[in-house]
Amino acid sequence: MKPLFVHGPSTTLRLAALALLSITMMALDHRQNHMDSIRSVLSVVVYPIQYLVNLPRESGYWLSENLISRQTLQEENASLRAQELLLKFRLQKLEALKAENDRLRQLLDSSSKVEERVVIAELLSVDMAPFSRRVIINKGSLDGVEVGQPILDADGILGQIITVTPLTSTAMLITDPSHAIPVAVNRNGLRAIAVGSGKPNRLELSHIPNNADIREGDLLVTSGLGGRFPSGYPVAVVSEIQRSPDRPFAVIHAAPIGNLESSREVLIAWTARAPVSNVETTVDEAATQEGEE
Repeated sequence: MKPLFVHGPSTTLRLAALALLSITMMALDHRQNHMDSIRSVLSVVVYPIQYLVNLPRESGYWLSENLISRQTLQEENASLRAQELLLKFRLQKLEALKAENDRLRQLLDSSSKVEERVVIAELLSVDMAPFSRRVIINKGSLDGVEVGQPILDADGILGQIITVTPLTSTAMLITDPSHAIPVAVNRNGLRAIAVGSGKPNRLELSHIPNNADIREGDLLVTSGLGGRFPSGYPVAVVSEIQRSPDRPFAVIHAAPIGNLESSREVLIAWTARAPVSNVETTVDEAATQEGEE
């Protein structure tokens, strides 16, 4: 009867044989490099297995690095956008300050040319009523402001003070329908009355004969009649002339030179003549002054 299990070499003998074989192969490889080709083949065979084994770990590293990089980029982008917004805000503020400085410099330059005493004032509000051209400024009786004083900017005459409170004043612009100002053509001295039309960019010259020597483009300056406005300051430029034999007087329009709609700072001037107490009848007064001359 044959045994069920055939007994082979013992485990110890097998391990000893394998160890001897390994030592022999290592010695041969060390001296003659016989195992290089085998190692190369085995590395090619084993590489896909190593790649698959390392793939989860490498993928984890890649995802982690990309997530960190993405988060870092998002944080940097948010920081840069905030800095850009802040810089734009500061730039706008600087541009506004530069524009304000330019306006104030122009006012100061013009004030040095004004022989009368002047003070700089700021606009607080604008009367938005139809056909009314009036503004409120931040200087009042405590600053020495009185009714009738003219206001102007770096370019020309703007209007005059009509009411005064301790801290503020109301000024009527030269384009207000209730306002009139004696002017003269700078080219030849022809006198006229410039009356407000209620429109922001137009004055009307009244009672100018058709044959009067006046042309489009002529500069109109204050004549100084009545002493309310300082003489020789720019008021407007003649923009349109309509002459008709059916009318005794020409229809003449002029465009104000001062920045009536955009000035934020103005000059209040003290003229040689004391201000009058009522300027609501400016149109009639100007016509009377013109007739007397």
